[in-house]
Amino acid sequence: MLAFSSPCSSLRSSTGSCNSLLRELQQIWTDIGESDADKDRMLLELERECLEVYRRKVDEAANNKARLHQCVATKEAELATLTASLGEMNVNSPQIQSDKKLSSLKEQLAYITPLVDNLKLKKDERIKQFADIKAQIDKISNEITGYCHLLNSVNSMNLEEQDLSLRKLTEYQTNLRALQKEKSERLKKILEFVNEVHSLCGVLGLDFGKTVSEIHPSLQGTSLEQSTNVSDTTLEGLDQAILGLKTERKLRHQKLKDVAASLSELWNLMDTTKEEKGNFSRITSVVSLSESEILEPGSLSMDIIQQASAEVERLTKLKASRMKELVLKRRQELEDICSKIHIQPDPSTAADKANAMIDSGLLDPCELLANIEMQINKAKDEALSRKELMDRIDRWLSACEEENWLEDYNRDGNRYSAGRGAHINLKRAERARIMVNKIPVMVDNLISKTLSWEDEKRKLFLYDGVRLVSILEDYKMTRLQKEEEKKRARDKKKLQDMLLTEKESIFGSKPSPRRTSSFRKLNGYRANANGSVTPSPRRNSVGCATPELLTPRSYSGRQNGYFKEMRRLSTAPLNFVAIPKEDTMSFSSVGGSEPESPPQC
Repeated sequence: MLAFSSPCSSLRSSTGSCNSLLRELQQIWTDIGESDADKDRMLLELERECLEVYRRKVDEAANNKARLHQCVATKEAELATLTASLGEMNVNSPQIQSDKKLSSLKEQLAYITPLVDNLKLKKDERIKQFADIKAQIDKISNEITGYCHLLNSVNSMNLEEQDLSLRKLTEYQTNLRALQKEKSERLKKILEFVNEVHSLCGVLGLDFGKTVSEIHPSLQGTSLEQSTNVSDTTLEGLDQAILGLKTERKLRHQKLKDVAASLSELWNLMDTTKEEKGNFSRITSVVSLSESEILEPGSLSMDIIQQASAEVERLTKLKASRMKELVLKRRQELEDICSKIHIQPDPSTAADKANAMIDSGLLDPCELLANIEMQINKAKDEALSRKELMDRIDRWLSACEEENWLEDYNRDGNRYSAGRGAHINLKRAERARIMVNKIPVMVDNLISKTLSWEDEKRKLFLYDGVRLVSILEDYKMTRLQKEEEKKRARDKKKLQDMLLTEKESIFGSKPSPRRTSSFRKLNGYRANANGSVTPSPRRNSVGCATPELLTPRSYSGRQNGYFKEMRRLSTAPLNFVAIPKEDTMSFSSVGGSEPESPPQC
């Protein structure tokens, strides 16, 4: 009873309703007439039942507390795992704050549950970001490596152990940007290669789609930017394709140049018209360009080369039928070149011999034509080496012509008459005297230059088959003899004049016969349309007392049987400005006086 009274008293003190009920129960037991022993037994039973109810409630509360504590611990562990995975653990974390507050378990659970849920959502979003970035990385990596390691980006990621922090996400993003940059550079290079392949295929007339599809099928798409293959294999394939196309372009360009050279040679041989050449203007324009400058589509296609080759074959067949005519034409061209530079052509390819050899079949016309072509090239080279000396020879011959004209002019007794055009001849005579006085210097310089040329070339300088130095030496000797004859003639005339003067002083003067002034009876002169008198070139007779000056033209007329016609002497005024300074001499020896005319032959 004491043990019961104490809890009953505590129960009565804590709860008034229990005391009232107990009093009501005891009153009922009293009214019933229950004994004290029964009352105590029933009170003990009632107390036992109450304890059982309390114990059950306490157990239920303890179990509930344990479950709540377990839930809080689980949530805290999950929170710790999420924060550690997401990289958001710090001193202000919800777990630390909840430990510091020491609040009830329900409050802790109510506080931590939404945090965990938010972190789960955040983790799901972070996993999606990682999965997307990882998928892009794998995709670009596969494109770069050529699909050698195809992996499932989602399966390859361990969601429980994967680091989902912002630091790791930043690393993935950095890696992705690096791969994207590398892909962009590779794609740019592929586009450059593809454009170059397209240009080369256009120039060579090849199928671009077939060429690039052999490298990789993705390159044949309509949009190269969507090409997913930027691997080293594709780049190497494009590089090798470009190298092969450039090699093919070089071979075709050289082949077209060879065909065009043959075509040009045949055109020159066959005298092809401009209209026929115009059909192949595209080929000639391409040949003049370098390989890198050829950009027009189809310029080096096989059709163009075959077209040019067919034309070469056609002209070759036509040339065979006209070979004899071509040989004679080239021989005449050789003779013309040799005639201009006064050398003798090779007699082995003369026209009569060429015709005889072609008709007899002893010599292939092509070999004969090639021989003549070689002689033409050699004659052209010879003309270039002789040009300076030939110019000096022409000036010397022009001076000799002026000297002949001046001699005829000096023989004219009426050269100072007041006729029309006399002043023109007088001016020309003054210029001719200047030039004639330069002739000795011109000859000496020409001999010196000729000897230098012979020493350099190690051969003789022939003029129409005669050595030029021999001609010039003979000319100097003849000119010296002529000067001596003129001097003896002047001395003889002075002696005759002295005798005549003495005779006249003794016997008196005798009237001279009347001289005619008719221009028709002048020695070697003809009247011009303007009334002036122009002397014609003098021709010395065989019995003339004055020897004839031997020039290359006189040698050509005497010794060279090949060239039949001599150059006509020009009486037109000369250009004295063009005479070199080294061929000039002082005019002081002339003194403006006219030389005595030699006696007539």
